Amino acid sequence: MAPEGNTITATRTSLRIVEALKRLDGAGVTAVADDLGIAKSTVHNHLQTLEDEGYVTNEGDAYRVGLRFLELGEYKRNRMAIYEKARPEVASLAQETGEMANAAVEEHGEGVYITRAEGTQAVTVDTYAGKRVKLHCTALGKTILAELPEERVDEIVDAHGLPARTENTITDRTELKAELAEIRERGYAYDREERLPGLRCVAAPVVPEDGDLVAALSVSGPTTRIEGDRFHEEIPELLRSAANVIEINMAYS
Repeated sequence: MAPEGNTITATRTSLRIVEALKRLDGAGVTAVADDLGIAKSTVHNHLQTLEDEGYVTNEGDAYRVGLRFLELGEYKRNRMAIYEKARPEVASLAQETGEMANAAVEEHGEGVYITRAEGTQAVTVDTYAGKRVKLHCTALGKTILAELPEERVDEIVDAHGLPARTENTITDRTELKAELAEIRERGYAYDREERLPGLRCVAAPVVPEDGDLVAALSVSGPTTRIEGDRFHEEIPELLRSAANVIEINMAYS
């Protein structure tokens, strides 16, 4: 992150307004101003500029995030080697398990889903390509943290905290680090209803030949189906196999 003295206030305000539109699922000038605690005239000027440039749309009495961001996100994602290599393996995991399969990467200390696929029994959850999540409360995120240097883990926790999403979320730094050590030892991570009640998840890292983590893969589903040997043996093996395929493809293609 750039030093505070090097940041541009107007740019930061525009981005905060865009985030508010997403959080509020579209809103008028007054609602955005109230949400952010800034003047309505300021909000209006920024929204007008963003609309003129094609980044937001004005639908009656509400502004909404525009599809220009989809164009930018797709451009970024399509330039990532891991995306093309992970996409077919994620689809195969969904088909084999019947559940939701995902791939995610770390960016600015958060997990970002880059691709997902739904099996025939997959439950509807709040994930989608581009969604950002805290790393400490997901199997994907803990897998990523387990592969990072301890100094980087501390930086992420300092910046983002360990907020509770459910009663099962790890909110203590010492406990988190102990779990990360276990994940490194066994090679995969569990989410035991730590982000969403009723949902379990297993994740494994994608670590190419050079030893640098590039992504994590996961399979998630309801606790009634993700249990016993399926939770502890079957799905972890499928994930490690898929991760190995991706690692080989990245090394030799």
